[in-house]
Amino acid sequence: MVQLTLPKNSKVGVGKIWPRPKDAKRVTEFHIYRWNPDDGQNPRMDTYFVDRDECGPMVLDAIIWIKNRIDPTLTFRRSCREGICGSCSMNIAGLNTLACTKAIDDVKGAVKIYPLPHMEVVKDLVPDLSVFYAQHAFIEPWLQNKVSATPEKEWNQSHEDREKLDGLYECILCACCSASCPSYWWNGDRYLGPAVLLQAYRWLSDSRDEATGERLDQIEDPFRLYRCHTILNCANTCPKGLNPAKAIAEIKKMMIARQL
Repeated sequence: MVQLTLPKNSKVGVGKIWPRPKDAKRVTEFHIYRWNPDDGQNPRMDTYFVDRDECGPMVLDAIIWIKNRIDPTLTFRRSCREGICGSCSMNIAGLNTLACTKAIDDVKGAVKIYPLPHMEVVKDLVPDLSVFYAQHAFIEPWLQNKVSATPEKEWNQSHEDREKLDGLYECILCACCSASCPSYWWNGDRYLGPAVLLQAYRWLSDSRDEATGERLDQIEDPFRLYRCHTILNCANTCPKGLNPAKAIAEIKKMMIARQL
């Protein structure tokens, strides 16, 4: 379970309870966080009842069903619906995850949905990821090779070198791990966070990249790297089953090795 942060000077109140669908045989109750910065009201939790016989099996299916059938003002992000884009990350039943891959039946009782914790809220279930994306851009997440920007042929890798990227390249930048990290909650303006540092290690591990020294110099900082305390919230919540804490530990080992 992770703690939530809300817009400043606000408390979550009890919101509207929408009617149950008529003649529905299978109904699941949803409590969804609502906040509109333009109406001057405090955040609230609205209650919806979803007819499961008219809805797909995933939480995202239910949210789309609510928007289409009950409340068109409900705001959220989504795109691929296949666990690839990371757009629909949110806090569902106390866990940061993807709504498109979270089965409704995996949740006991009413399904409680919040935006990602400890991030500013744009509206309803939409967090402000501006800082997160700026941090990703800061690590320069692209191949840097000093030979040529446009090589005449591919930069080949051995099978062994390619396997070093497994568990790294699969990150979809959903921000679930960073939003579950207490160090990122308190130092998000300076600590790069688990998602971005895993991305950094992806390029540090790439045998084709020739900017290892520059990359390590860029992130060697008491806050950018060393706020990780290895509590493994990031690994426990990652919807892709990745382990950012391990990647951060490997970066720290690289820092030590170059000083020997």
